[in-house]
Amino acid sequence: MSVIDIRSTAVELPDAWSSHLLGQVGGAGVKVLRMDGRPLASESHDTAEALLVMDGTLQLVADDIEVEVCAGEMYIVEAGVEHAVRPGSRGTLVIIEYISNAP
Repeated sequence: MSVIDIRSTAVELPDAWSSHLLGQVGGAGVKVLRMDGRPLASESHDTAEALLVMDGTLQLVADDIEVEVCAGEMYIVEAGVEHAVRPGSRGTLVIIEYISNAP
């Protein structure tokens, strides 16, 4: 595997909020996506996920608490917690989460 330019990969994605799998580490997938300011509907997952902001800011509501995650910061959403992206989230986001079909 070679070095991955995360920001360039995000910029080249055809659609914002459409993640791209960069690779797998054990049972975890490492994905990147581009945030474009639009909100996303509330969701929850069976497993926890880590949200790492590479640049920009992620505006999030998790378990009815407003959270701002800035560049260089990470927020872990615990399994089963309802969370939604608020308007104004822009930049590059890396998501680390369990992938059920991982080797």
